[in-house]
Amino acid sequence: MLLPTTDGKVRMIDSTFPAPVVDSMAPRLIASQPDFQIAPTHGLLGEITPDWLAGGMAAWLALSTTTQTMVLALLGIIGGAIANHIIPTWCWYPRPISPWVNRERWPLLPKFQTISEGLPARTWMDRIPVIGWLRLRRESEMFGRWFWVRPILIELSLAVTLPLMHHAYLGGQLLPAGVLPATIAACTDWMALLFFLHAVFLVWLVAATFIDFDERTIPDSLTIPGTIFAIVVGTITPFAFLPGTVVSNSVEGIAPTLANHPYGLSPFWSSPNGLFTGLLIWAVWCFALADRRFYLRRGWSKAWAYFWFGLKRNPASRILVAIWLVGSIAIVSVYLSSPIGWMGMMTSLTGLAVGGGTIWIVRLVCGWAVQMEAMGFGDVTLMAMIGAVIGWQGSILTFFLSPIAGLLIVMVVFVINRDPRTPYGPYLCVGTLLVVWFWDDVYNARFRTTLLLMGDVLLWMAIVMPPVLAGMMWITRKIRLRLLPDPE
Repeated sequence: MLLPTTDGKVRMIDSTFPAPVVDSMAPRLIASQPDFQIAPTHGLLGEITPDWLAGGMAAWLALSTTTQTMVLALLGIIGGAIANHIIPTWCWYPRPISPWVNRERWPLLPKFQTISEGLPARTWMDRIPVIGWLRLRRESEMFGRWFWVRPILIELSLAVTLPLMHHAYLGGQLLPAGVLPATIAACTDWMALLFFLHAVFLVWLVAATFIDFDERTIPDSLTIPGTIFAIVVGTITPFAFLPGTVVSNSVEGIAPTLANHPYGLSPFWSSPNGLFTGLLIWAVWCFALADRRFYLRRGWSKAWAYFWFGLKRNPASRILVAIWLVGSIAIVSVYLSSPIGWMGMMTSLTGLAVGGGTIWIVRLVCGWAVQMEAMGFGDVTLMAMIGAVIGWQGSILTFFLSPIAGLLIVMVVFVINRDPRTPYGPYLCVGTLLVVWFWDDVYNARFRTTLLLMGDVLLWMAIVMPPVLAGMMWITRKIRLRLLPDPE
């Protein structure tokens, strides 16, 4: 936790972490003080972050503002180019739109094959961001008149967004309002690390948003790597998570919003029960990704037989089993060897569980109550990835803010194509961006206090609300069918 001190310096208070974490940090603490000063070479990150990562952030911050802006604009264009490659090629029905694929070797329908053969071959200049898309206008007959406009807008938008986002992060956008300038300066390397993590996350959300717009689905090939990446980074350093307000001896400070925030320390996270919880979350996530087909038309025994046969027959099941085994070994290893890494890993895992679990429960409840699919499972995996990045606290906020963001998306999409139906994935992406950008206002200033006041009531509400929601929707459906019966 960062606290301003009387000598004008800023120190990190070790009471933020559970006892095992404090013990592992003991050799690095100053014996005569209950806190430890920030390392002069690697800043705040240097205390509990690998030297290569802390040194990288220090080297980045040593660059001039002009150099940083130019590099970030370039990275924004490159990030946009990556998103533009992912959108048409990682989806369920890939198309040879990306300039990085060989259009001539792409399997096409006879109609489009004839058009492709009449077009000029692609060259290395077509792969230059922005300029390449202007050159690819010659393929409009094959992909649509304005297909090249969206990729250009994505690349230019990210080129502008990243420098502005970096400036806001380093200026204290995510920190509690009214913090001292010394505290903002002490958190600069932390905010720089968060910026780069969120920049990668932003590219992933852009790709997921437009894939969902195009096909109303979000592929696992996008969300699975994103989720694993978030867990790994959270394990490497607790500073991968957003800043939260904490109180020590009636003095407010700042600490990463870990799984125990805002309730304080609990021995549960470092106990065998915490390990079991982490392993259970990981196992359920891996199982949820499997191709699960369960038919009861011929009884339970046949249903189970078909279920396990389908899992064994699907080649993807072997990959998921390997992911589960490697992940389980990693979870146990981190639990036994790195208390600080364990807190970061548990923060990502609980965020995964709350984020993905919330959408999954709503999907099951609404599907049973109204007898139709309310959300796709891609929304579940997307929200699990989001939760692994911003924690369970941000996942709850995203879930409630997403419908508000969805109203704006529906209006924009309706104006463009007159289609009132929109996928839910973009709602979640925009809701996430709003939560992160206004983190201090929505969490530190408001939701944190709500969580503290609710206490255990929050858990009971999470247990009671799904059946209550299911009952209300079931009654509503029955009333609607009675008043307005289906034509069939």
